[in-house]
Amino acid sequence: MKLDQAALDAVRTSLDQGAITPAYGPHRDAIIKLLNDALATELVCVLRYKRHHFMASGASSPKIAEEFMEHANEEAGHADRIAERIVQLGGEPDFSPSTLLQRSHADYNESNDLKTMIRVNLVAERIAIEAYRQMIALLGDKDPTTRRMLEDILAVEEEHADELKDWLDI
Repeated sequence: MKLDQAALDAVRTSLDQGAITPAYGPHRDAIIKLLNDALATELVCVLRYKRHHFMASGASSPKIAEEFMEHANEEAGHADRIAERIVQLGGEPDFSPSTLLQRSHADYNESNDLKTMIRVNLVAERIAIEAYRQMIALLGDKDPTTRRMLEDILAVEEEHADELKDWLDI
């Protein structure tokens, strides 16, 4: 197989672009936008899980509160991975609190009822699962590195949803 010489010549220039080669073409800006929306979603989830961790009460609450904090920490890790990828793509991660909720796929929730907290977090995880599935399908082969990262995050979101589903019967 012979590699495209014009493409190889193009990657020899614009070294300041790092890993971003001309093959990213017009898709890069759209990918950064998708990732910034995913970043907002993860940050809103961190905040919601942390609130629920501290506000959980009742007989079953210590174990569930502990899981809420574990989920918050995992969502924060997702946010960090997404922000890092945005920078690798030459973009800027948008951490602006003033637009966080507008850009997020998931909602924030201030419930004090443990069952409601579980239900709200399950809905948010299901929304994240669907959003990541759609992003992965949109990416296709346009950006395999981002797609693989999103697939890893999706797997964790599915685990969260399964755990939350099991708690619905408390």
